[in-house]
Amino acid sequence: MQLLNSQWAECAPERSERKLLRRIAARDGEAMREFYLLYYRRLARFLRRMTRRHDLVDEIVNDALFVVWQKAGDFRGDSRVSTWIMGIAYRRGLNLLRAEYRADERMVFPTTEDQHLRDPVAEQSDLAELLERALESLSSDHRAVLELTYHLGHSCGEIAAIMDCPVNTVKTRMFHARNKLRTLVPALAAPRGAHIGSELSSTPIAAGLVGAEDPEIERRDRSGSKAGRNRMDGLNRAS
Repeated sequence: MQLLNSQWAECAPERSERKLLRRIAARDGEAMREFYLLYYRRLARFLRRMTRRHDLVDEIVNDALFVVWQKAGDFRGDSRVSTWIMGIAYRRGLNLLRAEYRADERMVFPTTEDQHLRDPVAEQSDLAELLERALESLSSDHRAVLELTYHLGHSCGEIAAIMDCPVNTVKTRMFHARNKLRTLVPALAAPRGAHIGSELSSTPIAAGLVGAEDPEIERRDRSGSKAGRNRMDGLNRAS
């Protein structure tokens, strides 16, 4: 563990982020502004993908960053700073989805005849859009695993820490998410005769659908992510 912590600390961006957290813990407003600018876009993209609630993303991001302001002193260095902040954002997004689910249970929805139905074929202009529509059919946890892996570069161990679950659960979610996308994307393309071939690898997530294995995930896991399997003391207390 000490060796891995040392490896993380030796990375220049990681050292810079840890220094920012120490300044934030000392109530340095300028450090908080720098941290906000550093992480806002990453957090916003991740939460848009996970929750599909674009109208509430700014609120969740601000909520997560307020936790950073309050709990920066709780960060113990057991993971990368990015793993810690993504864990906070994930739980904040999950809280929103749970609250909305409870609210939906109390609502009476209009019948199909009263709804404005979208034409799925008309809206699918390219493969990237097909993938976006397929992602909407996945659970929030499956979307989160894909986003954390392919766009944010976290290992399975780090994602396990972020989502507070075993590494095998992360791998299972990835397996099911990719299999669902492999089925959904061609099914959405079929009505308009779209060809799903080499173009499917044009985005990071789509590239992961090409093979049954994902060498990049395994490579990241072997290259120093085992510490992500350990639960961070500050991570669970932060939210």
